[in-house]
Amino acid sequence: MNKTNDLDNKPLSDSDLKRMKKTPQAKIIRRALNLSQQEFSAQFQIAIGTLRDWEQDRAEPDGAAKAYLRVIAREPDVVRRALGNPQ
Repeated sequence: MNKTNDLDNKPLSDSDLKRMKKTPQAKIIRRALNLSQQEFSAQFQIAIGTLRDWEQDRAEPDGAAKAYLRVIAREPDVVRRALGNPQ
């Protein structure tokens, strides 16, 4: 069966994609590291209120914060050591 004709599996339109809620990057990273918000906040020196705002989509990290989150995602132990928090 051709996927385009499969009524149960229609491709998503642009408007469908806009309506979908995207999981914020900070939450994905935190969960991948198996940390609570408090643990993530403390280990990576991010204010808990800021982290919650990012995770609840009330605010978006600026460019520097996005870069920092990418580094945390790729090398969390290096960041911890650099901050003096070896785990």
